[in-house]
Amino acid sequence: MELSSALTLEMLGKPFLLEKRIVLLHAIQEHGSISKAAKAVPMSYKSAWEAVDMMNSLSSEPIVTRETGGKDGGGTTITPYGERLLENYALLKSEHTRFLERLSTLTDIQSGTFKTIERLAMQLSARNQIQAEVLSIVSHNVNANIVLTLKSGQLLSVVITQEAVENLQIEEGQELTAIFKSSAVELKDDRDDGHVNYLEGTISSIEEDEENVKIVVDIGAHDKVVSVMSKKQVAGLVLTEGTRIEIQIKNNDILLGK
Repeated sequence: MELSSALTLEMLGKPFLLEKRIVLLHAIQEHGSISKAAKAVPMSYKSAWEAVDMMNSLSSEPIVTRETGGKDGGGTTITPYGERLLENYALLKSEHTRFLERLSTLTDIQSGTFKTIERLAMQLSARNQIQAEVLSIVSHNVNANIVLTLKSGQLLSVVITQEAVENLQIEEGQELTAIFKSSAVELKDDRDDGHVNYLEGTISSIEEDEENVKIVVDIGAHDKVVSVMSKKQVAGLVLTEGTRIEIQIKNNDILLGK
């Protein structure tokens, strides 16, 4: 049996650079097109953009940018910051390979403990994971209200238990990841709930099936929020790509990670 392991880099405790994402970034670098890069990996065009959006959301600087215009009609490019990431990843990958080769000579890889270690790795199914900075903390006996500043400058209020604040050792100025499901993001016309966050953005894409509608909203600074609602929930709303819209997220539907 050969000892092998995929190299994954985390950002704020969340999977950030995985092997397939690195392959995608190299393909974008080579082809200058997200559609051509997706075919080269291979992966779907949709999955490719979701991976790019996730990396840009977790990163302090954009990794991939979309350009429009020009003689070739624009394209998709890796930023200088993204190029440095790829260079550093290549160095880490080389050291990682050397480590595994050395480990295989020292460890009984037939041991069942390796299966236990594998089960400890976990990725979240929540679609929305956004990097933010702690602006303020207001603590009460049971709960605490955390106000976050997103990269766009918009604010996000989160209610978690005081125990969670202490366990995570949350402090002002700290960078955290706000995590929430796509089903927790709603589009409404009312502002009558003081426990709801209101974020402004532009609809970047809309998909639908027989029952549900998926709306991707660009809230600025390369952060995108995904909302999935039933067609009944969005009935009466005029939704078109490129239009400004306001989304709502209840403050107790958001989890925090670091």
